[in-house]
Amino acid sequence: MKIDSTISAIVTGGASGLGEGAARMLRAKGVKVAILDMQEERGKAVAQEIGAFFHVCDVTNEASVDAALAAARAANGQERLLANCAGIAPGKRMISKSKETGALIAHDLAHFVKVVNVNLIGTFLMTAKSAVGMAALDPVDADGQRGVIINTASVAAEDGQVGQAAYGASKAAVKGMTLPIARDLAQYGIRICTILPGIFMTPMFAGLDENFKKTLAASVPFPSRLGEAAEYAKLVAAIIDNDMLNGESIRLDGAIRLAPR
Repeated sequence: MKIDSTISAIVTGGASGLGEGAARMLRAKGVKVAILDMQEERGKAVAQEIGAFFHVCDVTNEASVDAALAAARAANGQERLLANCAGIAPGKRMISKSKETGALIAHDLAHFVKVVNVNLIGTFLMTAKSAVGMAALDPVDADGQRGVIINTASVAAEDGQVGQAAYGASKAAVKGMTLPIARDLAQYGIRICTILPGIFMTPMFAGLDENFKKTLAASVPFPSRLGEAAEYAKLVAAIIDNDMLNGESIRLDGAIRLAPR
């Protein structure tokens, strides 16, 4: 699909990190962009800077998603592109010690459910709601293509570390639903792919000790550095541009394979 000013896009988690990188890339190519994020102040600032639309959205809440999509479509028209970048990555071990008593305690269910709700359920909900709108559009080419959806998982989907049971499970599920959704939406001319980023410079890493960041960078075979949001955005653009990319999950990681810890 050609990336230009004739189409509109929605980017969840577009107020920062990888989502911001995707939003900036799409706007630079003329696409009408709507940023949906929980970070209202930051989201509005980014949107104003790049000439995008912003709306607060909790991707785990159906009413919030419906309201945000309605507002984005009123501003920019029905989206043909969806980039699901909203996500969280808190860590927790399966067994830990109570700070108060020293007793062994299990990984709490609430933590697991929260991570799955944001990373998996949120991605699924946005995908389902956006696909319905895309399916009603006229095709843009002789193949009958109507839209492109790009999900964001993680290399932790394949080699998750200690403390990443919830995170790894949520991202593995995003990867796992990619091909079934691609097959399901094929009849409507909607493509879907998932990106599995490695270690990228995002707000989560920005505040880390410099020596620790150097250690992380050295663990990447080549190039031995943290990835940049603009590099994630380049893959987003490549997926949109290449019509034969569909149902695929792509690692973007400098050949890293995560160690146990």
